[in-house]
Amino acid sequence: MLDIKIVNGKIIDIENKKIIEGDIGIKDGKITDIGSVSEAKTVIDAEGKYVSPGFVDIHMHEEDFSLTKKKGYDIAHTMLNMGVTTCAVGNCGNNRQGIEELYDFINEKGNPVNYLSYIGHNFLRNEVGNTDIYKKSSKEQIEKMQKLVAQAIDFGAVGVSYGLEYCPGIDTEEAIAITKEIQGRDDLLLAAHYRKDAIYALDAIDEMAHIGKESGIPFQISHLSSCSAYGNMTEALNLIQSYRDKGLDIMVDAYPYDAFSTFIGSAVFDDGCLEIWNKDYSAIMLTEEPFKGMYCDKELFEKARKEYPEMLAVAYVMNEEEIIEALNHPLVMVASDGIYRNNSGHPRGAGTFPRVIGRFVRDEKVIEFFDAINKMTYMPAKRLNLKNKGLLKEGYDADITIFDYDTIIDKATFQEPQLRPSGIEYVLLGGKVAIEKGKTICHTLGKFYKRWEV
Repeated sequence: MLDIKIVNGKIIDIENKKIIEGDIGIKDGKITDIGSVSEAKTVIDAEGKYVSPGFVDIHMHEEDFSLTKKKGYDIAHTMLNMGVTTCAVGNCGNNRQGIEELYDFINEKGNPVNYLSYIGHNFLRNEVGNTDIYKKSSKEQIEKMQKLVAQAIDFGAVGVSYGLEYCPGIDTEEAIAITKEIQGRDDLLLAAHYRKDAIYALDAIDEMAHIGKESGIPFQISHLSSCSAYGNMTEALNLIQSYRDKGLDIMVDAYPYDAFSTFIGSAVFDDGCLEIWNKDYSAIMLTEEPFKGMYCDKELFEKARKEYPEMLAVAYVMNEEEIIEALNHPLVMVASDGIYRNNSGHPRGAGTFPRVIGRFVRDEKVIEFFDAINKMTYMPAKRLNLKNKGLLKEGYDADITIFDYDTIIDKATFQEPQLRPSGIEYVLLGGKVAIEKGKTICHTLGKFYKRWEV
């Protein structure tokens, strides 16, 4: 007897761009049958709803367990609420704690969603004693990082991430050098937050392509929406495509919001940023107490930078039409870039995937349905080398999201950034129900995967 069968749903066949009318059988965490299936212990009636592979978020930022008030979940539960079942963390060069620490925590307590992790270059710089973001690493520090990268990959990291803008002291040579022990590995990924945005975006793309070429490792450009949606998105996409056409394994992700979020004390907000964006201080909103929801003037901006450098801020500086252009490009997949501190931050961590379907596919009709689902499931799963995720097929993991196409939409706002979306009816992880009829019933089904475990 099956463990679960899903009946009456509209099963999304991504490979063939069609809807299958039928049922799905699940046993021991795997999809066993699609079509007419046998009896099951539990029956989920998905009448009129779309049955999708669980969404795969190739770029988000994990919990900082030292800051989360309950020493538990902050962003991971918002991921689950919006239908995400697997995430890649440790992005932008920054692990919020060591990979092994994260692995041990999740093994002990479970997690709302599955995690894989990069090892972050900026994190490693701190580990080897280079705490000055404007200073180059020494030869000895680079050699230590080379060994730490190899150790992280041996432990199960999916690759190396960079936060080039966050750490101006990193030069291109250092970024390449730390990959010495893993160069030429096509089973890994490099991912990078670019060197500089807006008018500098094309130069930043050239640098990232160079790192990918010299290391011989596939390269993922992170959140292109916050790099190039300032008037040069077409040029940026054409440049990336030209590198791809020349044989470089380079791809991209983007999120569907026209504002970015990061720490107010970071180098992103160094002198000259407002001139580059053609904005003033009022474009920056602070997200945490004692300034939660306040827009900056010069005095508040400088005070927050000096006294609260770890506070998350939101910058309303990008062009939405260029973000839509990016999301429609064949090399671009959807990712949230979600990050929270003590439940404060940017709504992308709670609304990205429902927003794409509800707003851009259904309401505005600027993205095609099957393309959007592919960019949220199979495309990132393939990029992360997840052999059994991203499709609804026999033998694949039963990570499944069931949504109501008529009602799915993001609800999170910049003032209330973790509000639950509408329309996510069921979420299954490993063949077990985590969300049922729109309500979370289990927060501990997710796992931390080492690279070879998926």
